[in-house]
Amino acid sequence: MHVFTGVVDSPETAQRRAHEAYDEALAAHTAGREITSGQPERWTARGLRPGWELEWPAATAGPWHNPLSWTHSRGDFAL
Repeated sequence: MHVFTGVVDSPETAQRRAHEAYDEALAAHTAGREITSGQPERWTARGLRPGWELEWPAATAGPWHNPLSWTHSRGDFAL
C-alpha cells in the first residue's frame, strides 16, 4: 500500500496529484537527485522503492482520516 495525502477537491484530482508526485520522485531518483519536499500546494513523495510498479488503474481515493488524531479535515483526500 502507498499513501499520498494533500488537500484537493475531488478523488480524481487526488489521483492525478498522487501520480504527478510519484512521477516527479521517480524522475529525481533516476537522475540521482534528492527527492524534494516541494511547495505547500504540491504533493510530494516521502520516499520511493525502486523497482516497485504502482497499479494506477487499481488506485482509489477517498477522505483521509488520520487514525492518530482526534479530529480530521473534511477537505483532504488520500490515494
